[in-house]
Parts: sequence; structure tokens; C-alpha cells
Amino acid sequence: MSNTLSALIAGHPGDAQAIGAPDRPWLTYGGLRALSAEVETTLHGLGIGRGDRVAIVLPNGPEMATAFLTVAQVATTAPLNPAYKEDEYGFYLEDLKAKALITAADDDGPAIRAATALGIAILRLSFDPTTPAGAFTLSGDTGFDPADTALPEADDVALILHTSGTTSRPKIVPLTQSNVAASARNIRASLALTPEDRCLSVMPLFHIHGLIAAVSATMAAGGEICCAPGFNALRFFGQLKDVDPTWYTAVPTMHQAILARAGRNTDIIENARLRFLRSSSASLPAPVMEELVTTFGAPVIEAYGMTEATHQMCSNPLPPAAQVPGSVGVAAGPEVRIAAETDNTLLPSIDTGEIVISGPNVTLGYESNPKANADNFFDAEGKRWFRTGDQGAFDNAGYLRLTGRLKEIINRGGEKISPLEVDATLLSHPDIAQVVCFAVPHDKLGEDIAAAVVLSDGSDLTQRGIQDFAADRLAKFKVPSAIVILDEIPKGATGKIQRIGMAEKLGLVEA
Repeated sequence: MSNTLSALIAGHPGDAQAIGAPDRPWLTYGGLRALSAEVETTLHGLGIGRGDRVAIVLPNGPEMATAFLTVAQVATTAPLNPAYKEDEYGFYLEDLKAKALITAADDDGPAIRAATALGIAILRLSFDPTTPAGAFTLSGDTGFDPADTALPEADDVALILHTSGTTSRPKIVPLTQSNVAASARNIRASLALTPEDRCLSVMPLFHIHGLIAAVSATMAAGGEICCAPGFNALRFFGQLKDVDPTWYTAVPTMHQAILARAGRNTDIIENARLRFLRSSSASLPAPVMEELVTTFGAPVIEAYGMTEATHQMCSNPLPPAAQVPGSVGVAAGPEVRIAAETDNTLLPSIDTGEIVISGPNVTLGYESNPKANADNFFDAEGKRWFRTGDQGAFDNAGYLRLTGRLKEIINRGGEKISPLEVDATLLSHPDIAQVVCFAVPHDKLGEDIAAAVVLSDGSDLTQRGIQDFAADRLAKFKVPSAIVILDEIPKGATGKIQRIGMAEKLGLVEA
């Protein structure tokens, strides 16, 4: 079995539906393979081929999905956030050593200006909305020498992403063809995806979660994926009705926004044929998981993912196996172990320590960053292990529970506080819709805990009321010393909430 992206879409019936979008005809697998051949011919004709790096800046939708799937069969893709500013594009394009930028035909925004300033070739993507979703043509004038026209092999890099870690400079994560193929097949197996499944894609497709869990896993299964133009909680239930999916995958903040509007859409929910819901990219609080199950009458499959693992590491299993709220499930692809936080010792699984992974979906290392590689990778038991930076332990049944991000664990005068634990406690209050706990500096204790809270509609809960509720359920040192009530919790473009830096964002300390 070939471990490449082209192998993922090979072999499925040519007339089977592959890529869709609201109010658009479906692109079949035969159409997708034909599009891949056209893109190969076009890119080679423009002087772009194996090993060349092509940045992609496109709106969320079917063309973003097919641009990734087709270009990655010819060259190396580097999807970038369409919300970046010109300086950000300048940094990423230069850091990636991009040879070309693919952007919409009518785009004249900051990505174009940044690429022009750097002398990077611009390829324009055009499509006709009356044609099948995802079909497009590329045009450009690169003037490059002839490209390497050999097709990428398993060890060639298919996808390059930057991490959004705590260092000032993002790290480059190269993911090979075999990394992508392995992760897509792992997710297909975890979710028992078949050609009968249809995914509603609401995740950003410049993000590893959307590209791998939604798009690539669907392609591995020969299923259907309908690509919405991004996530909009107001439109979600209309899409649920019109698209009629068997599953969708989202981050916890999206699930919470969906739940906030579920009461007004009970008829649509009752008629939905969701086989399961999937959640990943951040921990899903147990009360939210339970409310989703009750609301949709379908299991919630929480998965644990990371860019360096080409997304998935663990996943709660499908019924009849148990769903364990508060856990991220069992190992689902790579080998997952617990390691000492101070050395390279692998520990018994029930011990609490740093979560480490090894397997065919795990990147071999960061690009041009020997220090980060030395800090984050080590060899033990004849395998190469990646340190996730997450702390956790397995229970006796093999389910992994996260106790926090090592750099997010709050050290209050020597007392270690997991913000995830406090999150879950506060979310059990019926008037609290969303919460994120984080560290704030303290002149005597070093750090203390604070919380940002979004209340349910119509609630008059006060800061003192929240603290009293927490004090009845948590040790005194775990009760947030400061609580900020907000209409919306600040989050990044991918929908993820970053605890580190939250105090500065909310003005609790000077940036």
C-alpha cells in the first residue's frame, strides 16, 4: 500500500461523490483524480514540481480542500491563515522559503503584497460556481527552470505547518506524504469511516485538524465531505439540515456555540442522521460532552491531536466501547507513553508525567531547529519519541487523562493547579456557558489562578457567586482569585484558546 496522498484517493469508484459544498454540484472521485492530473500538468508547466514549496491562501471551502489534495501530489503545500496581516505573510512566506503562492483570482490583499515584495511567484486560482465543488484552474507566469517532474514519494514532505507554541518564533513542522497518509488512515479506523459517511466540514482548512481529520480521513474512506465556508453558529443548523451529514468534527468552542443555539433547532436535531460528533484540538470539558450527547443523541468522540503528530494521537472509541468524559481516549495511531519530565525515562502508564509519542504519523523533527529537536525528541527502547509538552496519565482501562499543559500548569506557591480541572468544575454551574482558567502573576506566590467566563443567556451570576460556587467544590488554593465575565473569550484564528498570554489579553497584567 503506497503511503502517499495520491494513494488515498486512488481506487474509489470514479462516479462516487467526493467533495461538495452548499448549493454546489458534487465533485466525484473520478473528477478529483482528473483535477489532480490537470494540476500536475499545470504546475510542471509553470516550473513547479517535487520538493518545491507552494503556499496556499484561500477562503475556507471546497477549493481550499482540493487545492491541498491536488498540489500536495505534485509539490509541498504550506496552507496559511487568510486572516494574516502583510507583515505576518512576509514572515511566513520567507520562513517557508516558498517558491509560489496560490491565491484566489480576485485577491489583491496582504498576501499578494507580501509575496510581491519577496519576489515570490503568484498563481491565481479560478473556479466557476456552476461547476462541481472544488473544481478549479490555475494560471501564472513563473519563468522558472523546468521542475523536477518525478511524483513525490512517501518520504517527501507533503505539508508544512508552523506551530503556535510559547516561543517567540514559531517552529516549522514538515509532515511527509507517509505522515499524512498514516494519520488519515488512523482516523478512518478510529471512526470506522466508510463510503457511506458524509462529513460536514466546518474547521478552517489551513489548520491540521480540518486538513487531516475532515478532508484526508474522508478521502481515505472513500466518503463524502461537504465544505462549508467556515464556521458560523447561526448557519450551522441550516447546514446540518441541508447537507445531512453523518458526522462533523470541531473544536470545543465551536461545540459550545452550537449547544447555545440547539434549543431553537430541535426539529433539525431530531431529523439529523449524525452517527457521531468528533471533538479535538483542545480538551472538551466533561459537562460539555455530556450535554452534546444528550442534545444530539449521538456519541461524542473526543480525540487528542497535535501538529507534530499530523493531528491524531488518541481517540475515544466508538460504541459499544465506553466513552469516558474527561479523557481523550485510548492510543489511536502512534504509540503513546508517559515519560519523566526531567529525563528520558519511560514510566509506567498510570504514573503522571509528560505524554510522549512515536509512530509513522509523527514528524521526524522540526526544520532547521537543532535546539528544539534536542529538547523535544529523544531515543528510548529503540524508537524515536516526541515530547508533547502535555502532562497526563492513563487509567487502568487505558484511557488517557490530560492534567494540563506543562507550561500552563499553575504553580501557586508550590501548589500545582491544573487549569483543566478548574475549568470542568466551573462549567458544571448551569449559568456558565464557557470558561478558561489561566495563570496570573502574584508577588508572593509566584502565580495565582484567574478565570475568563461567558455566562448563559439571561444569567445574572456575579464574580462573587462564581467564586462561592468554586469554593464549595475545590480546595481554597484552586479558587480563581480573579474572574472576568465576558461576552466572548478571546481565541486564535483556528478557534483554539491560548491560556498562556490570556492575562495580558484581558488587561490583568501589562503585556
